[in-house]
Amino acid sequence: MELAGCRAVVSGGAGFLGRPVVTELQRAGAAEIVVPRSAAFDLVDRAACQRLLETQPDLMIHLAARVGGIGANREHPGSFFYQNLMMGVQLIEECRLAGVTKVLTVGTICSYPKLTPVPFREENLWNGYPEETNAPYGLAKKMLLVQGQAYRQEYGMNIIHVLPVNLYGPGDNFSPASSHVIPALIKKCQDALDAAQDHIEVWGTGTASREFLFVEDAARGIRLAAERYDRAEAVNLGAGFEISIYDLVLLIARLTGFRGEVRWDRSQPDGQPRRSLDTSRAKSDFGFEAEVSFEQGLKRTIEWYRQQR
Repeated sequence: MELAGCRAVVSGGAGFLGRPVVTELQRAGAAEIVVPRSAAFDLVDRAACQRLLETQPDLMIHLAARVGGIGANREHPGSFFYQNLMMGVQLIEECRLAGVTKVLTVGTICSYPKLTPVPFREENLWNGYPEETNAPYGLAKKMLLVQGQAYRQEYGMNIIHVLPVNLYGPGDNFSPASSHVIPALIKKCQDALDAAQDHIEVWGTGTASREFLFVEDAARGIRLAAERYDRAEAVNLGAGFEISIYDLVLLIARLTGFRGEVRWDRSQPDGQPRRSLDTSRAKSDFGFEAEVSFEQGLKRTIEWYRQQR
């Protein structure tokens, strides 16, 4: 799809990932980019989806989601399932009715089965049930892949589904109630430094592993997929490395300057045991590879947080 001169809608375009995606579209020469705000367009309401499609976009990028870490997913499994499912399902149907040229939906790594062999390959998506603490969210987003494949088959829609690994970077959510692991750890270390505390507490055992993708790299991957990818199969977006939570805590402590003790709360869950992606499809099909090193991305995130707080 040629992005120069196109009209695009980016649901969630004012959010953490949405802002750099909008920047990528601007750089690509999009003529108009509509960023609906939730106060005016509650996409759980189908009428709001219908009003949004009155803008007659050529491209719809659906990023809007209700998200959070393990704690938020355990507290709100019902609302996470319902809101994420309804936003996506209704928006895709309205895009079909409006004849939108291309639709890109952004899924979640939480859709993969709990015990997926590492590295996660796209063909493993249906080989088991997701990790329990975030299964409702992961399955709601996974249904958008099913819908997209069904609509491609029956209606010929050009609709694609990308699966970014855990994201981080400037602009992330640092709220203790809903943040993911990297902003949560940065805040814990910085708060301990500010209060001259000699320790921090971290959930789990530290044995789980994760892969992390810098948010600006993810936005570039989404832009490349919008331009170049046209297949029914989901496609991973990742950075191609794996780090244990234990090593992640030590790294963030070092980069923030925290030298105290780390106390592990083993009564709390680790989440999915391992996460690391096979990213060969994104590289071969639309030339995407991560560019920002993990340590450099963390330094930029820590610097941003310190400036903003």
